[in-house]
Amino acid sequence: MYWDLILWIIALFFNISLLAILLYQIICLSDLEADYMNPYESSSKINQLVVPEFVLQGVFCALFLLSGHRFMFLVTLPLAVYHARLFARRAHLLDVTEVFRALNHEKKYRIIKLAVYLFFFFLVIVRYPADSVSTLSIFSSEHGELDIRSSFLEF
Repeated sequence: MYWDLILWIIALFFNISLLAILLYQIICLSDLEADYMNPYESSSKINQLVVPEFVLQGVFCALFLLSGHRFMFLVTLPLAVYHARLFARRAHLLDVTEVFRALNHEKKYRIIKLAVYLFFFFLVIVRYPADSVSTLSIFSSEHGELDIRSSFLEF
């Protein structure tokens, strides 16, 4: 009955985690650009987070498929497929020897991914509860008027 609420909280947590991982990667690249970090340290910190980010985004996409939210699944699917292709071609890791040559490209790539994750965040905040509201019994017309105090205590 309250699975949609639990799944929404899980999706929100996954999305916030993806945003935090990506912001940390952008900060590492900015520190590398400003010579606060050496390339080995920056590359190793970023590479440690790439695979967990890909897995988390894949689970995020699968969560929408399993919960029956087809629109959200179709929105998140292209990025999951792109991550799977990068991983299969072994092009997902940042190369230490080429890091300065690809620094601007990597920053732009991660800023675009940040925009995509922010778009996902907006959709999770707005669309996911809107689809799930009709399934909650406290909002159905059986109860007549909505009493916020009693419905809050039911949770």
